[in-house]
Amino acid sequence: AAGIAHLIADAMVEDGITEDKALSQISFFDSKGLVTKTRGDKLAAHKLDFAHDWKNTTDFAEAIRQIKPAAIVGVSATGGAFTEEVVKAMTEINAQPIIMALSNPTSKSECTAKQAYEWSEGKCLFACGSPFDPVTVAGKTFVPRQGNNSYVFPALGLGAVFSRSKWMPDGMFLVAAKVLATLVSDADLAQGSLYPALSDIRPVSVKIGAA
Repeated sequence: AAGIAHLIADAMVEDGITEDKALSQISFFDSKGLVTKTRGDKLAAHKLDFAHDWKNTTDFAEAIRQIKPAAIVGVSATGGAFTEEVVKAMTEINAQPIIMALSNPTSKSECTAKQAYEWSEGKCLFACGSPFDPVTVAGKTFVPRQGNNSYVFPALGLGAVFSRSKWMPDGMFLVAAKVLATLVSDADLAQGSLYPALSDIRPVSVKIGAA
C-alpha cells in the first residue's frame, strides 16, 4: 500500500503539484481505523507521510464521507472490506467512483465485481486482484480486469535486459504505469475494463519495455 501511495504521489508531482500537497491527497485506513495525526497509537514509519488531520474513526464508510476520495484501493487482504455502504458512499460522492479491490485470492477480495457494479448501479470504474466473470447491470455488460503485475513486471525485465540496467529507479515503474494506461482502448473502456486483455500481454510488454 505504501509503495502504491508513493507512486501515485510521484505521478501527482509530475503533473505539477508539490510533494507535500500530493501526500496530503492520500490517506490510509488500516486495521485500527483511519490513520490520523491524533489517533493515539505509535504509527509505523511508512504510515507517517499519510497521517493527516482527519477526525478519528474506525468506520470505513464514515472515513469515506469525511475525506471524499475519488478512489479506494484495497490491498490488505481483508475479504469484504468494501461493503455495500462503502460502495454506495463512494457513488454518492463521485459520478464514476474508482473501486480497486486488488487483494487475492477471491476469498480475500474486498468485494466482488458483481457487488461493485450492482451497488454502484453500474457507475464505478472497477479493477480486481482476482479474476471475476463479466457482470450485467441494467442491460449493460461490464468486463472486469485484474490489476495484475503481469502487465508490468515482464516489461520491466525486458527493458532492463535490453538496456543492461544495474538498478531500477522508481521512475521506471511510473513510466510503465503511464504507458500501460495509453494501451487501454476505447473498446476496453466502453465495457468497463481499466486494463487491456491479458491475452494481449506480449505486445503490451514490448511497448512498456521499450518505453
